[in-house]
Amino acid sequence: MIVDRQGQLVWFGSPLGGTPLNFAVQEYRGQPVLTWSAGSVNAAGVTTGTSYIADSSYRVIATVRAGHGAQTDLHEFNLTPQGTALITAHRKVPADLTPVGGPAKAAVLTSIAQEVDVRTGQVLFEWNSLDHVPVTESHQVLAGGTAQAPYDYFHMNSIALAPDGDLLISSRNTWTIFKVARPGGAVRWRLGGKKSDFEVGEGAGFSWQHDARMPQPGLLTLFDNASSPPEEPQSRALLLDVDTRAMRVRLSRAYTHPVGLQADNQGSVQLLPGGGVFVGWGAQPYFSEFTRDGDLVIDGQFPVNDQSYRAFTFDWSGRPPGRPAVVVRPNPARGSVVYVSWNGATEVASWTVQAGRTAAALTVAGARRRAGFETVIPVNSDGPYFAVTAHDSSGRQLGQSVTVRRTSA
Repeated sequence: MIVDRQGQLVWFGSPLGGTPLNFAVQEYRGQPVLTWSAGSVNAAGVTTGTSYIADSSYRVIATVRAGHGAQTDLHEFNLTPQGTALITAHRKVPADLTPVGGPAKAAVLTSIAQEVDVRTGQVLFEWNSLDHVPVTESHQVLAGGTAQAPYDYFHMNSIALAPDGDLLISSRNTWTIFKVARPGGAVRWRLGGKKSDFEVGEGAGFSWQHDARMPQPGLLTLFDNASSPPEEPQSRALLLDVDTRAMRVRLSRAYTHPVGLQADNQGSVQLLPGGGVFVGWGAQPYFSEFTRDGDLVIDGQFPVNDQSYRAFTFDWSGRPPGRPAVVVRPNPARGSVVYVSWNGATEVASWTVQAGRTAAALTVAGARRRAGFETVIPVNSDGPYFAVTAHDSSGRQLGQSVTVRRTSA
């Protein structure tokens, strides 16, 4: 869903394909688009499905799936300026787990990063975790290892472009961020985990992390879950200074929620133009915006037991293809009450109600500024026919509902 900065609902949808993850605004072919992935999520957090791109009218214009026989994973769907998508995927493969106390004949879930051409579906780049990272680097307790429940030793949960064009890959279960050469696939460095190439300063360590990005050279953002099982008393949004010459990492800033939230999984950190951050708290039903200095300026909460894989703040202008929805009922005091909404329309500033004794003879009966997702407008007219027009802040008409007849109750 999309809400405004006052928390009012703007758009609510049922994305295709099952459980949705990673809903965001991105750019495709020079235009802003909505993107998400949807499919199935099992109890171990393994996901399978399809990724989608929708235009400003909320119509799906492209779908993306993994190639080379891999299963599309829902953790990442990151569009590039070249019209490609960085996506996570996985395969179930046989493996020897004796180095971690398991059987010699077992099964592992290998994590895969692919770059896919959105238009053609061609896989342009593929990186397989087992080709570069052994199972002994995992912090995940050995569980499963069978064909029915393969050992998820790596658990890739984000892929991002580094400023130099390489890839940053986050592996939750090894507690490591990998910088991967693109093309080529060689691991240029590891940050965190059992084989870190960096000296890590006080407060800059992390575990079970999500959503690693490098929005500018030398600055890394990530969500430090530090949970499941807990490694720290609370989860943090981290800004890390990364010096790849001295191979040192220092804590620039850590943001925590006032109630000390600890998220067992999921979560996101978005660096904002003014230096603040927007944080999605993953398994905890919150999203927050902080100033650069750490002041909490937005704090939203979903109903208990709801959660969001990631949460973001973006500029978005939506123009749904349909018409405003209208219901009219009698007002017990006098006249009628008009209920109007237009799911996803971001430019509506006011509504004008027309009413008449016949559908062909409507005149203005009232008006009101938009007041939330559904605006309620009392009018001194019994109709029984009504229509409503939407207007932007300059008064320009954006759309008109169908003409409806007032219901009896």
